[in-house]
Amino acid sequence: MAERLQKVISQAGVTSRRDAEKIITAGRVKVNGKTVSELGTKVELEDVIKIDGKAINREKLVYVLLNKPKGVVTTLKDPEGRETVASLVKDISERIYPVGRLDYHTEGLLLITNDGNLTQAITHPRHHIPKVYEVKVLGLPSDEQLDKLRQGIKLEDGLTQPAKVILLNRDQVKNVSELEVTIFEGKNRQIRRMFEAIGHPVRDLKRTKLAFLTLVGVKRGAYRLLTADEVRRLKSLIQQV
Repeated sequence: MAERLQKVISQAGVTSRRDAEKIITAGRVKVNGKTVSELGTKVELEDVIKIDGKAINREKLVYVLLNKPKGVVTTLKDPEGRETVASLVKDISERIYPVGRLDYHTEGLLLITNDGNLTQAITHPRHHIPKVYEVKVLGLPSDEQLDKLRQGIKLEDGLTQPAKVILLNRDQVKNVSELEVTIFEGKNRQIRRMFEAIGHPVRDLKRTKLAFLTLVGVKRGAYRLLTADEVRRLKSLIQQV
């Protein structure tokens, strides 16, 4: 995904974005050997950028698909000393950050990357990126109750977008129900609060899919890197909006 030249220079730690703009307009920057002085210029990851003849060090973009276990915090540091997702990807040298959150008791698919543009796009509800969850709730929600989730339900921070809700099983003996739920936004603890709102608290929650990405082949607590084709497909989904 192309980014503005001044932003790339700033992210490389050379100087602030405002000073990077001054450096560009002064004609001190070359991209792939050609002097660039227009602020609207965008560059790709593979482009070579030099300032006063010296190449800047651009951090390699990394895209990680992690199968987060329960009991792990979706932060890089935790003041309470709990295990964080950073400990599960500690062999990756680049500075990477979670894309959204899965709460302490939720497991499943979590993206972690240093691509800020992609992170912002995936987490913004206008891009309508589907997130699929396996949900086990207490009790036996009625069709009418589930329809409220399908239509959008009012929470304290606003109305949710309509969700796709598929009832997989109602176990009358154990008094639990299993469902597949797809949402297209990322309010804090959204799935849990949606079911609390209809009187059926979540017992177990697992994210199984994000867009076309799944957990196939990734064990709990393990991760894999996205392929170049997967990254292109993700960016293509976002650019279509």
